[in-house]
Amino acid sequence: MTTVYGIKNCDTVKKALAWLDGHHVNYRFHDFRKDGLDEGMLHGWVKELGWEALLNRRGTTWRRLPDADRETLDEAKAIALMLAQPSIIKRPLLDLGSSRHLGFSTTDYERLFG
Repeated sequence: MTTVYGIKNCDTVKKALAWLDGHHVNYRFHDFRKDGLDEGMLHGWVKELGWEALLNRRGTTWRRLPDADRETLDEAKAIALMLAQPSIIKRPLLDLGSSRHLGFSTTDYERLFG
């Protein structure tokens, strides 16, 4: 089963879910705010995708961080930040079981579910 991780009110997540619904793809949605974030799973994502890729530097959560926190990030600090504020994770994160994919584009989704 495909799992989509994100936040329900995120515009990019809405686009991804609409695409999946429109293409009759079965999925489960996991809302970071409602359902939480498992630390072990996050460590696996960091290992597979890299903490830099997971960190959403365009969102309001990132912009609200003090400059000192943004400038001194390393993997351990980034993981702690993502656990404390999951909305800072790039969305959506698509888990296909055998692989994970960040963000949404119709081209990528067509390739993945083609």
